Order: sequence, then structure tokens, then C-alpha cells
Amino acid sequence: MVTPEIIEASKQWLSSTFDAETQKEIQDLIDNNPEELTDRFYKNMEFGTGGMRGVMGAGTNRINKYTLGKATQGLSNFLIANNANKEISAVIAYDCRHNSKEFAKVVADVFTANGIKVFLFDDLRTTPELSFAVRHLGADTGIVLTASHNPPEYNGYKVYGADGCQVTPPNDGLIINEVNKVSFDTIKFEANDSLLTYIGEDVDNAFNEISVAKGTFGDIDRSALKVVFTSLHGTSIKSVPQVLEKAGFSDVTLVEEQAVPNGDFPTVKSPNPEEPEALAMATALSNKIGADILMGCDPDSDRLGIAVRDLEGNMKLLNGNQTMILMTDFLIKQKEAAGKLNGNQFTATTIVSSEMVKVLADYYGIETVITLTGFKWIGKSIADYPEKEFIGGGEESFGYMIGDFVRDKDAVTSCLLACEMAAHAKANGTTLYQQLLDIYVKHGFYKESLISITKKGMDGAAQIQQMLVEYRNNPMKEILGSKVAYVCDYESSIKKNIITGEETTMDIPKSNVLIYHTEDGTKVCVRPSGTEPKIKFYFGVKGALSKIEDAEKVEAQLDQKIQDVIKELSLN
Repeated sequence: MVTPEIIEASKQWLSSTFDAETQKEIQDLIDNNPEELTDRFYKNMEFGTGGMRGVMGAGTNRINKYTLGKATQGLSNFLIANNANKEISAVIAYDCRHNSKEFAKVVADVFTANGIKVFLFDDLRTTPELSFAVRHLGADTGIVLTASHNPPEYNGYKVYGADGCQVTPPNDGLIINEVNKVSFDTIKFEANDSLLTYIGEDVDNAFNEISVAKGTFGDIDRSALKVVFTSLHGTSIKSVPQVLEKAGFSDVTLVEEQAVPNGDFPTVKSPNPEEPEALAMATALSNKIGADILMGCDPDSDRLGIAVRDLEGNMKLLNGNQTMILMTDFLIKQKEAAGKLNGNQFTATTIVSSEMVKVLADYYGIETVITLTGFKWIGKSIADYPEKEFIGGGEESFGYMIGDFVRDKDAVTSCLLACEMAAHAKANGTTLYQQLLDIYVKHGFYKESLISITKKGMDGAAQIQQMLVEYRNNPMKEILGSKVAYVCDYESSIKKNIITGEETTMDIPKSNVLIYHTEDGTKVCVRPSGTEPKIKFYFGVKGALSKIEDAEKVEAQLDQKIQDVIKELSLN
């Protein structure tokens, strides 16, 4: 049964503030679909610390012209209040999703209606190029219309600051406050197109040039590497092939069936390179032509999945942590080989990612900054440590960033770097996978995994919160027979030694995350997703690898240990 509050909220969308099409959609729901009506109005589409993401449609809990307009009006109000007597400008990009182009123009209209100059890309572009363009054009903010790897019915809105990084404290909270103040009838939709400039090739060329400069090292035969690439119907087709060609990688074969941008993503269940199934066509093509490496990107081209030849010559998909480890190790070694590694550098990763990044950095004598989940925090670390040189940083969710010219996950330059590493390995008679195993022999074999449990709707959100409450109020004492040494509660900022009861304060922003660490090095993290109706469980285990020949056996043991943890927690 629909509550009176839902009826009242929905009937507001029947007023003249909303267009006739929206009014009809809502009236049909009132008359015929109370369950869907409830889902669309039981809450407002949350403008979080990085923006919004959700299902498209009419209603307060949907992505549409009005919820995007409200967000942009609030952001405009914030920019105007904090930039007195200054021309304000914004850069807008959009991906291949349904309505992204139209939504981008709506956002541009609201900005220009508020007297803000807009640079709007003339066609779909990648998220990393948007991040680059904000600083390149000296803009005050950036917006990209994307829902990353979510299903086709989703869209979203990510907000960037003048530093090209997704907005961080205190500005994120201040912007949220301004957005929450806006009522739908106060949104300015009347565009001033004299303040609108379309951008394209010039910015592309600048981005591609610096990407090649930062992603290549030394003089090697890049034409000898055989590459397969898939854009999974997304925006990376606009950048990755061009950057690879510019760098000298001439033997690149595209998965043609997935090369045309398409918001339906017709050849995959999910356009997410974290999923092996998404790269199935690329894998088949790689085997057919004998490729050395295959790569695929998500729709907005911030996530990268790669597969390389294993010891038996089969294509093996690396997880995000493994890719991050290889890239971090390679970049540090390049810095060392150039005689520029002096301890004044740092790398960055997140609390849910592999602890091996810190092990590597410690070995080379450089600092690791460990942030909350999300690349905005890695981007922010560059501003937090201005006296240090940022080498690179990544997170387990298939994202990496090289240098500081982009301040978000950058699958474009990461694709180039992956090929560069593979080309160097091939020139030296080895492979990327062989090099990964060499790292494991030297530093220990770290293995991670992730499972997500979906809980949709109002009831699902409550269930997710209750699960966090249970884990927080009744902490586990041991995992697979190994005592829990300490628990990190990022909501309270308390690290508690379970054995002694000692508590210490963690100097990191608050977040609804719990991480358990056992005496044998097992790590279990519990975290609700910030963008999807899911609760996520991250697992990390480690072992010793004495020789490469034992890699398959040790990996199987570590994988089994993770499965045993999942079973013990009743999550399967």
C-alpha cells in the first residue's frame, strides 16, 4: 500500500513546474503501479560526495532532467557564492549511455542560465579526459554524465573541482548543502547559449600528447607487441586506439563487434572489465590471432581490465590489485633506473586494496598514502603532499592513475602503460605474468577477492544497514581459527586491538567501513556501496612463494582459503 507521504510527494510532480511528459508518467504510476511509485518517491536521489548515480525515469529517486537540474542549480549557487567578481566556467563531458547527450545539454543550460561559462565536448569523451580538461582549460568545475559500469537503465553525474579531482571536503559537504536547499521550481533552465562553447579536437590532442609522454619509457620496439582492445561499446574508442597509435603500438586489433558506442551494451551482460565474461570476445580474438595482451575499458573509460599470457601460454585475466602491483613496481623501477628515486616520491592506494602496494613502496624506500575507497581520495593526496612527487596510485576496482595530469582513474593512460610494460617484458624475453610471479617470490604472494550482495529498494537499504550494525556491535573474534588481532572502524575512526582492548584513533576521514585483521594476515572488509544497492565484502590473504613453479599450487591454496572464509561467514 502506498503511504500518504508517497502520494503527496508524487502529486507535486503533477504541477506546472514539470513538463507534460513527466506529469503523464507520474499519473500513470499513481493509477496503475503503486510499487514502482513507492520506489521512485520513498527518498530523494542522493547527491553524495561525488555526485549521483541511479536508474533513469521521473521521480525524486531517479535520474532525470529535474534531479540533474537541482544538482546543477545547487552547484551553481555554491560556485557563485565562492567566486565573487570572477568569471566562472565549467567543463562538461558525457558517455555513451542513453540520454547522456541530452542530459549534458540540460546541465549546460542550467549553468549558462546562472551566468556560468560552459565548455561542452562536441561528442562523447572519456572521464579521464574530462578530469584533464578542467585543469587544461582553467575551469572551476567539471561534470561528466555517466553511470560507469552500471546496467543500461542507469545514468549519473560526477562533479569535479578546479583541481580536476572529484570534489572533496570541505567543498563536497558545502555543495550538498546547497543542492538540498534547491526546490524544483527555482531551477533555472533558460539557457544563455552565448556562454556555451563546444570543444573537441584541440583538447583531445593535448590530452593524448601528455598521456603518451607519461605512459612511455625509453626506446623499444613497440610494434612487436600484438594487442587486442575492446571498448565494450563505450567512450574509450575515442581515446585508447589513438593514444596507442601515437605511442608506436601499431599491431592493435579491435573487437569490432564492441567498437561502436551503444548504451544497450548488446554483447555483454555487464560492461564491466572486472567481469571475465565481459572480456570473453576479446579473449577469443586474442587466442585466434596470438595476442600478447588484451585490454578492455568500462563505458566512461576509467576502469581497465587486462589479460596476459600465463606460464602455459593461456590468457589470464589479472585482477585490479595485480594490475596495480605491476604498474606500481614498473613505475618505481623506471624512476630508479633514471636515477631519480630519492625518497621524495609517494604512491597511493585505498583501505580495501591489496596491502602489497605498501610492501613494494617500503622496499624502495618511498611512502604509501592509504586513503578511503574512491579515487577522489587518491586525487586529493596529490594536493595533501605538495612537497612530494606522486608516482602513481590505484585501487582494487580496476583503476589506476599515472602522475598528476589526470586526477581520477585513467584507463586511457593505463592501457598505454600496460602495453608499455608488456613491450618491455617481451623485449627482455619475459612476460608480465612472469614478472608478477617474480614479485610474489620476492615479497610474498598476496591474493584478494570481492563479493557483492545486492539488496534493492527501501527494505534492501535497511537490511544493508542492519548487517553493518551486527558486524559493528558483535565483532568477530577469529576467522578460520586465527584470532582477530584488531578491527578498524572507519565510522568511529577507532582501531581496536581485540586481544588487549587498546584503542587508537585513526587519522582518516570517517566512512561506514569495518575492516578485520587476523594474526595470520587475513583481512576482511565490510562496506556498503556508495553508488549501488549492494553491500561489499573484500577478502585478502597472503602466503609464501618460494619458487615460480609452485605458483599455481600456492594460488589455489589462497583461493581456497578465501572460499573457506566466505563459507564461515555464511556469505555463499
